[in-house]
Amino acid sequence: MGRKWRRSEGRRTGRGKSRITGLVIFAVFAVIAAIVITSNIDFDSVLPRSVMSYDKAVDELAEQVEDIDWTERHVQASGAVTVSRSSLEDSLPPIAKYPLAVMGVGGIDAEIFVSTEKSGSGDDGWMVEAAEAFNNSGARTADGRPARVSIRKIASGTGYQFIASGKYRPDAFSPSNHLWVRMAEARGARMTPVAEKTVGNVAGIVMKNSVAGEIEQTAGEISVPAIIDAAVQGRIAVGYTNPYASSTGLNFLVTVLMTFADGSEAAMLSGDVASAFEAFQASVPFVAMTTLQMRDSVRQDGSLDAFVMEYQTFVKVPELQSGYRFIPFGIRHDNPLYAVGNPGPQKMDVLKQFAEFMDSRRYRDKAAEYGFNPAISYDPPFQAPSGQALVAAQQLWKQKKDAGRRIAAVFLADVSGSMEGARMRELKRALAEGSSFVALENSIGLVAFSDRVTVLLPIRQFQMVQQSAFHTAVGGLSTGGKTAMYDGIAVSLSMLVEEKQKDPNVKPVLFVLTDGETNIGMSYGDMDNIIEGLQIPVYTIGFEANIDELRKLSSLVEAASLNAKTDDVSYTIGALLNTQM
Repeated sequence: MGRKWRRSEGRRTGRGKSRITGLVIFAVFAVIAAIVITSNIDFDSVLPRSVMSYDKAVDELAEQVEDIDWTERHVQASGAVTVSRSSLEDSLPPIAKYPLAVMGVGGIDAEIFVSTEKSGSGDDGWMVEAAEAFNNSGARTADGRPARVSIRKIASGTGYQFIASGKYRPDAFSPSNHLWVRMAEARGARMTPVAEKTVGNVAGIVMKNSVAGEIEQTAGEISVPAIIDAAVQGRIAVGYTNPYASSTGLNFLVTVLMTFADGSEAAMLSGDVASAFEAFQASVPFVAMTTLQMRDSVRQDGSLDAFVMEYQTFVKVPELQSGYRFIPFGIRHDNPLYAVGNPGPQKMDVLKQFAEFMDSRRYRDKAAEYGFNPAISYDPPFQAPSGQALVAAQQLWKQKKDAGRRIAAVFLADVSGSMEGARMRELKRALAEGSSFVALENSIGLVAFSDRVTVLLPIRQFQMVQQSAFHTAVGGLSTGGKTAMYDGIAVSLSMLVEEKQKDPNVKPVLFVLTDGETNIGMSYGDMDNIIEGLQIPVYTIGFEANIDELRKLSSLVEAASLNAKTDDVSYTIGALLNTQM
C-alpha cells in the first residue's frame, strides 16, 4: 500500500474557487497583513480561527494521506501472551524522583510528604517557608536535640500510593484533604493525627457566569446538585481531574456519587448510583490529567462550561477573577498532618512542635496572603466516606468513566534515528508495561514512523491475540531515519476516522511517543486545522523532547502533554492510560 512520496506544501485551500475570487481574497489578506505589520497587532487577534467541520477535516485528511509515503506491515501474534493487570503502585518510580524541597540537617529530622499546592514556591510554598523558618528557630526536642523537618514535594495521590503500597513511607503525610488519609488506613497503614488542619482550603467548581446564570434560571439556584443535573441532561459540559492522582478530582468523584446517593455512604456504590454516574460521565468531554489542561480549555472556549479547582489556586489566577464563579463542593481541604506508621516519640515531638509553629499568627497571615483560609462560609453536605468506600469509588470510576463507549486508540511510536539508545529502550518499556492499563473491551492499533510511516497493527480489540501481536511488534521496533511525526499523525488519524465510521459511538484517541524533533514531511501548520475539525485528542509523551511543540499539539483538542523521564516513564504512561483507557 506504499505510495510515491510527494511532500505537502502547506495547507490546501478550496480548489473550486474562481481565480478572480482568489485574487480578491489575496488582496484583502495582503491589506490586513500590512496593517498588522505596521501596527504590531497579533494576526490571530485580527482574524480569529474558525474550526473546520468534521466532514471537511475528513476530506482534507484523506488528501494529506494520499501524499504520504506509508505502508502496512502487520505483525502477527507469536504465541499466547496475557497481559497481567497492573496497578499504578507497581510502576512507582524511585522516591528520589520527588526531591526534598526542604532538607532537615542534624538533630531529629521528621520527613513529611506534602501536597504540591503548599510545597512549591511563591504562592504554593507556604509549608516550605514555614519549615525553613522552623529549622532555623532553635526548636529542640524534650531531650535537648535540634528539631528538624524535611519536606518532600509530592502530589497527594502519589504520596498515598507510596504509603499504601509500603514502597516508601515518610514520618508524616500532609495531603490536601482527609480522603487520602482514610484510604491509607484502609490499606493497612497506621495513621496518627498530629493536626486535623494546618491550613484551610475549599474545592470548587469554576463556572462561566453566563452558564451559571442559565442554571439559576432553570433550577432557581446555583448549587452542586443543580450543576450535576444540568450535566446529566446534557445542557452543560463539566470537566474534572484524575481521581487517582488529584485531591480535587477524588473529592468531585465522591461528591457526584454522594449526590446521587442522597448523602448515604451505604448507597454510594449501589447499582442505581453506578447507573446514574455512568449517565453523568456521558456528558463529561474528558477527565483531565491536570488542572492546567482544564483551565486552558475554558480559556480557549473549548468544550468545558465548568471545571474543578481549589480556591487557593482559583484566587491567584487573574484571568479567572472576572467572568467566572466559584461554587464550593465536597469535603473541605484542610491539609491535615498525620504521622505515618510509628515514627517514635522524638519525631512525634518534632511533628507536634512544627504543627504549633505553623499555627502561629505569622503563618496564618502568610497563608491568607497565599490564598488559603478563604473567607467562605461553607459546611460540607456529607461526611467523608470510609477508606474502603473511597477505594471502591476509584474502582467504580475506572469501570464507568467511559459511559459504555468503547475506546479506540492508536499508539504512534517514533523510531527515527534520534530515538536510538536509551530513548528507544524506555519507549518499548513504556508501551509494554503501559498496555496493562488498557481495558480489554477497548481497541488499540500500533503505528511506527521515521522518514516513512508503517502500520504495524490495525485497530482491534485488546484481547489475547492482539495483546500477543502488540508485544511482538513493540519488541521488534528498531531505529533509523529522519522524523516525519506529522505524517505518522495523519496516517494514525485516518485509521481512527475509519474506526469511527464503523462504530459512530466509539471514542477515538491518539497517543504519540516521540522526541518531537520533526525534520521531514508535513508540519504542524499542515495538520492543526484538521485535528481541531476531527476533534480527536492527541496525547503526547515526550522523551527528552521539545515539550513546547508537543504541548501546542496536544492543546488543540483538550489533551495532555507529558514529559517522560527515564526513571519514571512507566509510571507516567501508566497514569495516563489508567485515566484514558
